[in-house]
Amino acid sequence: MAESEEGSGMIALGSSARNQWQVSPTTVDLRRTAREARPLTIESTPQRITLDLARTAMIVIDMQNDFCHPQGWLGHIGVDVAPTRAPIPALAALLPALRRQEVPVVWVNWGNRPDRLNLSPTLLHVYKPDGTGVGLGDPLPSAGAHVLEQGSWSAGVVDELAPEEGDIHVSKYRMSGFWDTALDSILRNLGVTTLLFAGVNVDQCVLGTLQDASCLGYDCVLLEDCSGTTSPAYCVAATLYNVRQCFGFVARSEGFLGLG
Repeated sequence: MAESEEGSGMIALGSSARNQWQVSPTTVDLRRTAREARPLTIESTPQRITLDLARTAMIVIDMQNDFCHPQGWLGHIGVDVAPTRAPIPALAALLPALRRQEVPVVWVNWGNRPDRLNLSPTLLHVYKPDGTGVGLGDPLPSAGAHVLEQGSWSAGVVDELAPEEGDIHVSKYRMSGFWDTALDSILRNLGVTTLLFAGVNVDQCVLGTLQDASCLGYDCVLLEDCSGTTSPAYCVAATLYNVRQCFGFVARSEGFLGLG
């Protein structure tokens, strides 16, 4: 909280400057500060779109060591992580451009509780179907980091995309970043209506989060070149088709790179 105008006696009340009341002992002003629209038109499918950068956030999903580092969990179980690393160069170019435009960057990483009390047997079974091997929360033999555990190296963003001060972090425990997390509350406090999506796996956690965002009323734009997956190519084709057909738009990051 801070006094909004010197000598006015009104205090700004709210966790985000985008969503604040002005209050005093006798008065409450419910008007939010007006934000000037900052339109940007980009090429996308099925149609070209114009979005408002003042009401846009960047959602980066699961670009973390367990999925994208050769010594992470996927690498340990023999998965080629080259497809999950493919979005790194495009994101490394895109994120600074968005930050310069004060577009919030929200990192949504898989990060379980150390006691795994937020994980059901059904979810544990997906990654440990016969009860053996290295599953959610188990230590990696190579480094001892616990798989996808909040606060561990495993759940940290890859070094090439090191988050900056002011970025926002949300831990998820499902394919969707909205279930049982604060993501929706954070975005509404930021006054956001349009979401740009990137990360891995595009046909799993990215798509699951995007679908829920669409159901919640957000405008959704999937950035194709900033997303990847270890799944077969037909999974990518189906994902892009379904996003264009049902849930939003598909674009590339180039349309944002000229931002000052």
